[in-house]
Amino acid sequence: MCGIVGYIGNRNAQEIIIGGLSKLEYRGYDSAGIAVLTDQGLSVAKAKGRLAVLEERLEKQPLHGNAGIGHTRWATHGKPSDENAHPHTDESGKFVVIHNGIIENFLSIKEELLAKGYKFQSETDTEVIAHLLADLYEGDIVTTVRKAVQRMRGAYALGIMTEHEPDKLVAVRLASPLVVGAGEGECFIGSDIPAMLEHTRDVYILNEGEMAVLTRDGVELLEAESGAKIERELFHVDWDLVQAEKGGYDSFMLKEIYEQPQAVRDTMGSRIDTDNKRVQLPELKMSDAQLAAYDRIYIVACGTSMHAGLVGKDVIEKITRVPVEVAVASEFRYRDPIYTDKTLMIVISQSGETADTLAALREAKKSNVTVLAITNVVGSSVAREADEVIFTWAGPEIAVASTKAYTSQVVALYLFALYFAQVKGTQTAEQIAEIVEQLQELPAKITAILGNVDRIRDFANSIKEVTSLFFIGRSLDYAVSLEGSLKLKEISYIHSEAYAAGELKHGTLALIEDNVPVIALATQPDIYEKMVSNIVEVKARGARVLGFALEGNDDLAKTVDEVIHVPATIPFLTPVLTVIPLQLLAYYASVARGLDVDKPRNLAKSVTVE
Repeated sequence: MCGIVGYIGNRNAQEIIIGGLSKLEYRGYDSAGIAVLTDQGLSVAKAKGRLAVLEERLEKQPLHGNAGIGHTRWATHGKPSDENAHPHTDESGKFVVIHNGIIENFLSIKEELLAKGYKFQSETDTEVIAHLLADLYEGDIVTTVRKAVQRMRGAYALGIMTEHEPDKLVAVRLASPLVVGAGEGECFIGSDIPAMLEHTRDVYILNEGEMAVLTRDGVELLEAESGAKIERELFHVDWDLVQAEKGGYDSFMLKEIYEQPQAVRDTMGSRIDTDNKRVQLPELKMSDAQLAAYDRIYIVACGTSMHAGLVGKDVIEKITRVPVEVAVASEFRYRDPIYTDKTLMIVISQSGETADTLAALREAKKSNVTVLAITNVVGSSVAREADEVIFTWAGPEIAVASTKAYTSQVVALYLFALYFAQVKGTQTAEQIAEIVEQLQELPAKITAILGNVDRIRDFANSIKEVTSLFFIGRSLDYAVSLEGSLKLKEISYIHSEAYAAGELKHGTLALIEDNVPVIALATQPDIYEKMVSNIVEVKARGARVLGFALEGNDDLAKTVDEVIHVPATIPFLTPVLTVIPLQLLAYYASVARGLDVDKPRNLAKSVTVE
């Protein structure tokens, strides 16, 4: 999610690390820090805020040495603060760690270490790693890291150093990107290639479950679990710096679309008890009894976040039988809503600064309504002012058109719905376990969709000259249609509307004529036959229909002009999968029309005014 930089060689480590971190500022962060092996041992400097704050401190007290690690943090566990900033050390200050990702079982490891007398200074899961290394160390840092990795569950990229072996820098990757660079008499690590591009273009891109041991003499690659050596040729980077910031993708939006498997995985993170197939939300301060007492929910949001709320409404109502109303924040704030002491409000905002959503939150608080926020930004206004917060952990999103923030919001709503059902007892343990298993399969299924985009790209190229396009769907497919339509219009500028397919006869059919493109989602089994009837209606009036169905459904191809299949899952999880090709459709349509995908006209990333 955030910036990792490490260096070992013969030059000034501080200068190289700070320079590398500056190349990763585009990723977004809320604090920064650096650790350098000096003549006096490991020295750490870190600060909340922009990198400039840290640089100002280092001007007064520079760290002199030729090996070190640095980090820019996007807060997950613990608010943005000096204490929570990386790097983290053990109690003795002999081991230091930087970390991207989430350690799912950090609480159980922390409790074990607390029982042994270790003292913690931060709220992070990362500090647990530093203490665990100190506890396991028996004279070999590589063996110690391998033992520690076997104890940890989750997703992570790690940079590790110890005073005991100052000639080594160890890096480990599991489901979070990490790159190793090789130079003459020096080596580098980075969470992305731009961090080291100024110094070397020869890199190893670590694969899942691999680790690297860096010295001044070179790099040794190992399997983290077995310790077996890996032989691999260096990859020579020929991108320019702008391309490198985008990870080789043509735009930030495309990069963020492809980051969705990781964003979904991170949002689930430690919130799933993998042993018992249940959901746990340790961040909630309210008791289970308090949560179970709520009998009505308002979901309030804007734009894409509101569309995520529509999916959440359907799922919460289905598995808890609690009524949910979804409202556009800009309208809701001027209503006189009916609250009781059993009303819960859920506000959703990617940035946590959306003006109308924030205003609705404040109005609810005036009426003593409990507010639960779902947001991507720790320390944001929404996060600070809400009573409860579930962070999405999607990582920084640069493109104006939201992609991974949306899917992460939907997953966060799934987790809340499942937890709510657990405490209310409206689903059996077996039913919860089945849903959790399917939820855990979503990242792999998203990856499968992203591996086969040619037909979506071809369809996008075929519509680049159209003036209007329509999306239709029923039930959850209608909610996803709204998001697909919004994506298309905001970055391709093609006029697009989404309609509940059952409403076609109530006026919309007047707009259907020969060769008008219609995107039809048909993934919900309970209303599938009715959806096919609606597709037949638009086909009879000359529409060109691109249909979406679940894998295994061969019937829809008989009705539509073209069909795209998405991996099968339980019906109410399909929105996370069906939205992916719709995002790609919008992206490729914008590219085909020669537009700026990341910065559509008249739009801003965070809407901080009414």
